Amino acid sequence: MLNVVLYEPEIPANTGNIGRTCVLTGSRLHLVGPLGFSLDDHLLHRAGLGYWDSLDVTVYKNWSDFLTRNGFELAGFEPRLHLLTKKARRTYAETPHARDDYLVFGRESTGIPDDVLASLPQSCERIPMLPDAASLNNAQTWAAGSPSRDHAALRQQDICGNFINPEDHRISSLNLSNAVAIVLYEALRQTGFGGMELPAR
Repeated sequence: MLNVVLYEPEIPANTGNIGRTCVLTGSRLHLVGPLGFSLDDHLLHRAGLGYWDSLDVTVYKNWSDFLTRNGFELAGFEPRLHLLTKKARRTYAETPHARDDYLVFGRESTGIPDDVLASLPQSCERIPMLPDAASLNNAQTWAAGSPSRDHAALRQQDICGNFINPEDHRISSLNLSNAVAIVLYEALRQTGFGGMELPAR
């Protein structure tokens, strides 16, 4: 069984979508706190549809609690962790995955902290993407089209919920739930998940 780990997630709808994907793929979800929302949030449950109650989910106080409760030893756990970050050279598709691996995704606004990445450099992987495009030429104009146009936090996210740099108005990354699905399905394919075999050439 594969494990999806969300490091301090901030957007409840993303976590709800990811929880639904975990149920449908037989994966476990690990939420590393502090969380940016309550587990009672209606947006989380709405995105999770009726699947949330069937989800195998564990919540941790922080990263240290996650490492301790999963029995990781400093010398032996690195190969089982896959830290997804834009700062890696190797891609997720170049890395072999095994059952019981942990796919770790950072918070929507800032990703996995640099100190965590630096402590596990061989576990860092990225999703290949084209260079960021100028998604919003004028964040004020975009925000003006919203009913809550005066809300400062709204101007820091694009229409998909991705956080943007308010200084240059560019998308910072894939939407978290999309990134999880891309990597999780490759890991499932590699570990023999039913119906995902590559066709013979």
